[in-house]
Amino acid sequence: MKCESCDSDIQTTFLKKLVGTAIKDSKGKKHFFCSNCQKLGKQQLLEKV
Repeated sequence: MKCESCDSDIQTTFLKKLVGTAIKDSKGKKHFFCSNCQKLGKQQLLEKV
């Protein structure tokens, strides 16, 4: 899976769980971000999408 902010691959654990975060927007759609982009903050990430 790719990060929606920087288009880099999101790392996964051996159980195929994402190492990052998923944020829901106001419409309820999930957006996935890597751990590096997660540091920007929820509001700034949703503005990029």
